[in-house]
Amino acid sequence: MKLVSVNCGLPREVDWHGTSVSTSIYKTPVAGRIALRRLNLDGDRQADLTVHGGKDKAVYCYPVEHYDYWKAALSRSELSMGAFGENFTVEGLEESKLLIGERFSIGSAELVVTQPRMPCFKLGIRFGSDRIIRDFLRSGRTGFYLAVVREGEVGAGDEVVRLNQPSDSVSVSEITQLYVAKRFAQDDLETVRRTLTIEALPGSWKEYFEQKLQRLGA
Repeated sequence: MKLVSVNCGLPREVDWHGTSVSTSIYKTPVAGRIALRRLNLDGDRQADLTVHGGKDKAVYCYPVEHYDYWKAALSRSELSMGAFGENFTVEGLEESKLLIGERFSIGSAELVVTQPRMPCFKLGIRFGSDRIIRDFLRSGRTGFYLAVVREGEVGAGDEVVRLNQPSDSVSVSEITQLYVAKRFAQDDLETVRRTLTIEALPGSWKEYFEQKLQRLGA
């Protein structure tokens, strides 16, 4: 497992559907070693802290393995690292095999997996298409967020070392599937109840699933 690219960006104003929007979706690879703080990387900043950033979304990761899929889906021959707004482009960390609460060391930093990424309209700005938001979520190739357990320095090429693998957790992909499901099978209900016990899963997600269980009368 490897950190392929470290990508940073600052807020910029862009025109979208006739409205000026501040966004940090545009990330570009940076060279050398970068300090990783509790809330973000040096040289990176979120534009709207009401929905982005914070301790549970300090670092957004996207698997490099998904790039070929999107090149074909978007009919693009090239996509630069950071194209999906990710801070870390990673190798060997796909959503279906990655558990909420897993901890990793990267460089001198330690991080924990907290949640999948839910795409917002700013992904549409990045690719000039509102449709990609729906396609992104349906594809299951969402990427995931990390919280910073220990600050440190990171750089492209760093090994990603797994420090633990929780025995009673759920994968990033399962969280996404449960989020989009219109109804729950019995196995889904058991999985949802298990998610409510996962310490690393943010409270907003637990509240969402509790409310969904109530609506379904489960």
